[in-house]
Amino acid sequence: MITIIRNAKVYQPEYAGIKDVMLIGSQIGALGENLKADLGGAVEVKEIDGAGLILIPGIIDSHEHILGGGGEGGFHTRTPEATLTGLTLNGVTTVVGCIGTDGVARNMEALLAKAHALEEEGVTTYVYTGSYRVPVHTITGDVMRDIMLLDKVIGVGEVAISDHRSSQPTFEEFARIAADIRVGGMLSGKAGIVNVHMGDGPRMMDFIWRTVRETEIPFSQFLPTHVGRNAALFESALEFAKAGGTIDFTGSLDDDDEVPVSKGILRLLDAGVSSDHFTISSDGQGSLPIFNEKGEFQGLGVGNASCLLKELRECVNKAGLPLELALKPLTSNPARILKLARKGRILPGCDGDICLLREEDLSLHTVIAKGQIMVAEGTAVVRG
Repeated sequence: MITIIRNAKVYQPEYAGIKDVMLIGSQIGALGENLKADLGGAVEVKEIDGAGLILIPGIIDSHEHILGGGGEGGFHTRTPEATLTGLTLNGVTTVVGCIGTDGVARNMEALLAKAHALEEEGVTTYVYTGSYRVPVHTITGDVMRDIMLLDKVIGVGEVAISDHRSSQPTFEEFARIAADIRVGGMLSGKAGIVNVHMGDGPRMMDFIWRTVRETEIPFSQFLPTHVGRNAALFESALEFAKAGGTIDFTGSLDDDDEVPVSKGILRLLDAGVSSDHFTISSDGQGSLPIFNEKGEFQGLGVGNASCLLKELRECVNKAGLPLELALKPLTSNPARILKLARKGRILPGCDGDICLLREEDLSLHTVIAKGQIMVAEGTAVVRG
C-alpha cells in the first residue's frame, strides 16, 4: 500500500513548507513536491488531499495508564483501560504504558499483555516496568533483566516520591533503581529512563537532585512527571531543567492547575531552558484523586488523552508559541529522550505515524499509524 498526502503544510516538527508526503507500507518513503508512484497497478496507491491541513508527526504519549488505575477511593473507583480509539481519536500513535498506585491488582504481566493488544490493533506501544512501589515489582525478577530481555520495556516507573501514597523508599533504594536501569538500558540500547511520579510533599525532587550530585548517574536518566502540581515543585523542576534535565508536564482537562502547561512552558523558555528539555504526557486512564490537607480522600477524576491536543492548542492560541515549538514536547522530544529512533519526526525512514490537523482550529482531521489510516475526517475507521 502506498499513500500520498498532497499539498499539506508539513511540520517535521520544524516547518518544512507545503509538501507531499509519501508513505510506503508502514514507513515514510519520501517528502517533496509532486511526488508520484506508478507501479502499473501492482500496488494500490491512495491519495489524500492535504490542502488546508497541517501535517505533523503522530503524538507520543509517554505516560499513560493503559491498564487503567486503581482508584484511591476503593475497588469501585478503579478506572477503565485505554482503548484504541481513545488513543487515535486524540492523535496518539505511540503510547508508553505504566502502573501507578495499585501495583497489586494491576501487575506487569497484565500491562505487557495490554501493550501487545494495542500494538496488534494498530498503534505502537512500550511500557515502564514497576509501579509506585519500591522494591520494584518486575516480570523477570529485577529491572535490569526486564529492560534487557523484554522488548517493550524501555525504563522503570512510575516510581513515586514525595507522596503519601508512595512506599517511602530510602535514598539508597532510589539510587540503586536508577543505577540498575541505566546499565540495563546501556546494554540493551534503550533509554533506561526512570519515570518519577512527583507528589506534592515538601521533599519535592530531593532524591533526584541527590542522585545526580552524589553519584555518577546523569540528569538524562530521569523524567520527573506531574511537575506543575504546585508552584514550589515547579520551581524545583525549572532549576532541574536549567541544569540540563528533562521534565514532563501532565496535561489537564480543565484550567485549575497550579501551574498550567502553557504558562509553565513560557516560564521555562523565559528562564533560558532549551525547548528540547520538556515533554507533555496525558496520565490517561489514571486515577486523579483529590485529598484534603489531612490526606483524606475527597473525590476522583480520570485522566484522558484528549488533554494533549488541548494543550497543543493552548500553547499556540493562549501562550502564543510557534506551532513547531509547541509540537516538540509531544513528538520529537519524547522520541529522542526515550530513544525511539523512528518516531516523532516527518522524515524518510521514520514510521508512518502522521496526524492531519485543520489549519483554522488545529482540530483533528486524519490519523495514520504505521501507514494505516485509523481516523478519517475526525471519525475512527479502525476500532479495537
